[in-house]
Amino acid sequence: MVPNGTAHRLSAWSRSLGARAVLPTVSPPRKARRTRFGVLAPCCALLIASCWVTSGTAVTTALPDASPGATNATGSASRRPALKPIDPAAFRSAVAGAARKLFAPGAVVLLRTPQGTFEAKVGATDLSGHTPPDAGTHFRIASNTKTMTSALIMLLAQDGRLHLGDPVSAYVPDVPGGKHITIADLLKMRSGLYDYTSAPELAATLDADPAKAWTPQEVLTMAFRHPPEFPPDASFEYCNTNYALLGLVAEKAGGRPLAQQFQDRLFGPLGLRRTSLPAADDSSLPDRFSHGYMYGGSSYALVDKPYPPQLQAAARTGKLPPVDYTRQNPSYATAAGGVISTADDLSTWIRALVSGKVLNPTYQREWLHSPQPEDPEAPEGQRYGYGISYQRFGPNAAMYYHGGELPGFNSFIGHDPDNDVTLVIWTNLTLSPDGRTTANALLPTVLDEIYAGLSPSPAPSSTATR
Repeated sequence: MVPNGTAHRLSAWSRSLGARAVLPTVSPPRKARRTRFGVLAPCCALLIASCWVTSGTAVTTALPDASPGATNATGSASRRPALKPIDPAAFRSAVAGAARKLFAPGAVVLLRTPQGTFEAKVGATDLSGHTPPDAGTHFRIASNTKTMTSALIMLLAQDGRLHLGDPVSAYVPDVPGGKHITIADLLKMRSGLYDYTSAPELAATLDADPAKAWTPQEVLTMAFRHPPEFPPDASFEYCNTNYALLGLVAEKAGGRPLAQQFQDRLFGPLGLRRTSLPAADDSSLPDRFSHGYMYGGSSYALVDKPYPPQLQAAARTGKLPPVDYTRQNPSYATAAGGVISTADDLSTWIRALVSGKVLNPTYQREWLHSPQPEDPEAPEGQRYGYGISYQRFGPNAAMYYHGGELPGFNSFIGHDPDNDVTLVIWTNLTLSPDGRTTANALLPTVLDEIYAGLSPSPAPSSTATR
């Protein structure tokens, strides 16, 4: 466990961004990395917590507040300015320097604050180096998809088509213990089911047959071969099986394919014209898109498998080029991590979701208050709720966020409603040569450009985003 205190809270948040996709407290070590196709992996939360300390003021952690402009845990509004004046040139330079240290071929950071919109574009969309990425470049958002799946489930509950207390067995047959696992348990990663991304046969098949089109039933079969890891609602464990099931629940309750419901209920109403969930047999990306890269095989992105020293050395010296995973079929992720989008669309999405543009007031309040501590022994740390993480990382700032990770891409999306800050980070390299998830590793640099009262500590260890 990381010691209590500010650094602990901030690094935990970074680790949790996951797929998983930010800055808060440290969660207990995972048996496996459990790719987040989305939230900065559990390690994300630790990353930021360990990367930052506040100056002169202790961090307090309050329950997520349902409205912007919330006061801190003492009940009084902070008097210190939360945001720094942002120098666009310094912002771009800081991001570029940090991205180069990660060996990312390309990266985009899109920041929106009351001061304006700031964009940092680094490198290129492929190894040829000819085309720079930008906020309109398509990429695979991985586990950030979970924010969309959870929002759709909440809309269906809002419509009366399902109830969050319903057992999953009412919608999907043959789930181990399904009569005792509720939809809310799935949303909050508290089902106890085995994570199919930890099954060795998944990574082996992805590398042997990258074009394979997967069905949700296939990946669930992998998961159900293993016994549950704990009783329902007894603990937290990030698990993609939960969201594979939620995709099927949404189709059963909504009566239409998941992609169509995403388009009709989320993407269309919000004007997300460059966001889509592709068909299972479609491994392409729309123009303009970024290629996605990773050193080594798929297993390095799916489970906690560190890069061997010889691979790290060869990657750093350029003797080992990263593998292009752009055309690997992501249908094994689907409701857990299959969406394609852009930084611009994701910025619109996460701000709309957190600020109440998707759900009605009753369900918005429930969604905002859903995050609960991942580790009961660290109640001030990273929280996870209905497809969203939450962390207060200073007296003036807290963020709802998620992260995404799959072979080829790493990303983070977050919105701070108190300060009206929206942040999207993505790179086209899953892991740096030293094994850090790249978007997570950029977070400390980016946050230091945004928030007053934070100062970077030494760089996090290579395991900080695991």
